[in-house]
Amino acid sequence: MQPGGTQSMVHRISGDLRQAIETGAYAPGTRLPSEKDLTERYGVSRTVAREAFANLRADGLVESRKGAGVFVLERAPLQSPFSGLNVDRISSVIELLELRTVFEVEAAAFAAARRSASQLEKIIDAHRKVAECLRLGLSTRDADYDFHHAIAEATQNRRFPEFLQLIRSGIIPRGELQGAPVGERPRDYNLHLEEEHGRIVDAIIQGDSALARQYMADHLRGSMERYRALLLSRATRTDGENELPARSGGTPHVRHL
Repeated sequence: MQPGGTQSMVHRISGDLRQAIETGAYAPGTRLPSEKDLTERYGVSRTVAREAFANLRADGLVESRKGAGVFVLERAPLQSPFSGLNVDRISSVIELLELRTVFEVEAAAFAAARRSASQLEKIIDAHRKVAECLRLGLSTRDADYDFHHAIAEATQNRRFPEFLQLIRSGIIPRGELQGAPVGERPRDYNLHLEEEHGRIVDAIIQGDSALARQYMADHLRGSMERYRALLLSRATRTDGENELPARSGGTPHVRHL
């Protein structure tokens, strides 16, 4: 068997066994077919069978027990990414902003270089909706998210909007996190939101990746600095004041990034 064929069989065997494990054909604690069984079933050498088992061990699906064989492991429940994120804590907001600064800065640069005409129009439309909400004194939570999501879509890389959707719940923090009463804007509400978004839009319209990158970085960095200052101002208080109390009802106004 040629080297390429050997690897192909390794993947085939490990794939078959993985599927059987995931569908429950081999329950946790079950002994898998032996190397000898696999060599006879697939017409391969024991080396190929051993490599297939090695792939499963690397994935945490099985364990080898000396003198007994290979057994299926009990799998821990899968935890959704960011499931432990508490968006009512300033520290969690800062964590997300640090992540977004790396992620969305490059997304803006890609969007400037790759956006289609229809995607550009979607970005402009989202920007206009944010501006309209600001003028009317309405929450810009959804419009603000739509603006950033439209830029992510314009990267022509579907993983960007998928990732943004994954962290959506923490993108626009609650206004009360900054000490504002429910329904009111926080004192340091970003009054330059429309202007900051406008600079990003202009750079994308011009197809200037460097400028788009710079303006998105400035936009997110300003938000991060505000939250770091807020966290520092609470450093001498009790730990609980880094976290919001439970909602008392209604939909609070939010601060926008």
